[in-house]
Amino acid sequence: MFITGTHFNYYMICHRKLWLFANGMHMEHSSDLVYEGKLIQAGSYGHRSERFQEVALDGIKVDYYDPQHKVIHEVKKSDKRNEAHIWQLKYYLWVFLQNGIVGARGILEYPKLRKTEEVLLSHRDEKEIETFLEEIRRLTASKDCPEKLPRTKCKNCSYFDFCYSGESSE
Repeated sequence: MFITGTHFNYYMICHRKLWLFANGMHMEHSSDLVYEGKLIQAGSYGHRSERFQEVALDGIKVDYYDPQHKVIHEVKKSDKRNEAHIWQLKYYLWVFLQNGIVGARGILEYPKLRKTEEVLLSHRDEKEIETFLEEIRRLTASKDCPEKLPRTKCKNCSYFDFCYSGESSE
């Protein structure tokens, strides 16, 4: 199984969400927040498709890659899950490195906030990613769905209704 950027991001946010996604439960198509994120990406950087390439490599899909400067651009709606976004982009850099693209760097962009952040991959990060990948494989192969997080951490999740349907809000 190829581990996508979505797998990696979900691992950082919620192991239950990762397990559900990896086992065929895809809720993103019905999420207004996911749709809003796609609109922000398309509307904020429409000119990029002319200058930069879309790259699909070992299960990941990078929407904006500048091959001349070796820069991966990752666009996000909000910086609420900044740490997960950083690790997802580091994972993309790791996949590029595994495929012989040395010296790439990442730019994490939050157009609504007018904020950017440079992301680099260190040797320590590479080791950490390998550990994360082992854990992702173990979690997704398990027959048992992980426990849900407290509902206060899940309010804007596309899986919220699935995890909390039938429960009172108290």
